Amino acid sequence: MSPAPFTYEPVGATRDDLAVCPPGFHPLLVRTRLGEGPEVFRRAADAVLTWEMHRSMGVGIDTTADRAAPDVDVTVNLAGLIKAPCRVVWTVDEPRRAGWAYGTLEGHPECGEEAFVVDRTGDGTVWLTVAAFSRARKWYARAGGAATRGLQHAYARRCGATLKRLCAPLDAD
Repeated sequence: MSPAPFTYEPVGATRDDLAVCPPGFHPLLVRTRLGEGPEVFRRAADAVLTWEMHRSMGVGIDTTADRAAPDVDVTVNLAGLIKAPCRVVWTVDEPRRAGWAYGTLEGHPECGEEAFVVDRTGDGTVWLTVAAFSRARKWYARAGGAATRGLQHAYARRCGATLKRLCAPLDAD
């Protein structure tokens, strides 16, 4: 049995440019400063790559693996009401950059791609970038219009706040 197809093109577009937004999609780009230093980076990278950030937000995450990797299926469950099936399209795990992106599958209320990337800049500052391009697919996402996009931005900001909290003990001097 072949895997379910993605519900959008171009799959993997966020890999090289987190700010990419293909025509007909809405962009999302939220960046949160997490702290400084290699320990904060490693803790943040591990929390993103192992789904800990999402689970700490209270988001239900069902996956086919304990760690993000290409072709891993992920179903995001929001408040037990919305199930959003996705598949990881790319990952990165380098000394100064780590994260992944997933793309939507049939049954997701939106279609598009979302990336969660932790990077450590030259001055040692550690950032989380949540980047996405999406458009409504289900009737309730279309009906929500700008409110739906507002919820997506709030979700991205919550990712940053949650990850910052998870890394705080390492950065508290």
